[in-house]
Amino acid sequence: MQGARAMAKFRLALVQLSVSPVKSDNLKRAHKLIKEAVQQGAQIVALPECFNSPYGNNFFPEYAEKIPGESTQRLSEIAKECGIYLIGGSIPEEDAGKLYNTCTVFGPDGTLLVKHRKIHLFNIDVPGKIRFQESETLSPGDNFTLFDTPYCKVGVAICYDIRFAELAQIYAKKGCQLLVYPGAFNMTTGPAHWELLQRARALDNQVYVAGVSPARDESASYVAWGHSTVVSPWGEVIAKAGAEEKIISADIDLEYLAEIRQNIPINNQRRTDLYSVEEKKL
Repeated sequence: MQGARAMAKFRLALVQLSVSPVKSDNLKRAHKLIKEAVQQGAQIVALPECFNSPYGNNFFPEYAEKIPGESTQRLSEIAKECGIYLIGGSIPEEDAGKLYNTCTVFGPDGTLLVKHRKIHLFNIDVPGKIRFQESETLSPGDNFTLFDTPYCKVGVAICYDIRFAELAQIYAKKGCQLLVYPGAFNMTTGPAHWELLQRARALDNQVYVAGVSPARDESASYVAWGHSTVVSPWGEVIAKAGAEEKIISADIDLEYLAEIRQNIPINNQRRTDLYSVEEKKL
């Protein structure tokens, strides 16, 4: 019984990494900060979107790697060294002549557990503020990505994926209690929507949600908002970074999650006779 109670709570850490144009420096710094997070008690650690390279269509082809490759091999070694579940943010991936924005997840023995290719590409045009078209260089993924831990099932998606509520609903339906979104919202969408979307996905699905961003670099061609965040299933922000490089941690309490679901039992009250969100079999 004591062991069961211990499994009901675990520590998640988000590494809001300062990303430079030097890949080897990014890997070294990620390694250092992951070890610091583990020293603070983290059992699951997550890195930001594009943690090994600057973000931008001109950078994706230059920094792209196959999987396994330099960056993912390093992540595997770090996960094994630290004995943790490591959600490796994302990297530009090259496969069969196509490029993807890809997150890899490694287990405590260094095994690659899952690979998520960003499903929804970031194609926006806000006149006078920002235009970005990931589809100019990247191809979309077409798989849902979740993995099991001794604590709970975890769903993974990347940045723009968080805007699509159906994806989070399917993850929750599949039993996920924690959703992790490596993301790099910008200075237009970040202050407007970054926290709001995380709170919405957490509240709608009664799950913990984490969004992990790169630190802000005002000199970069694409400036990330930062503010990595962990949100409870009550929709409450329980940990939040500023703009600078930082590790934030939060205890994920699955007994608290179960209590919320019992108090407000929306999962038992859905009118599935009227509507449903379903996974399509490809």
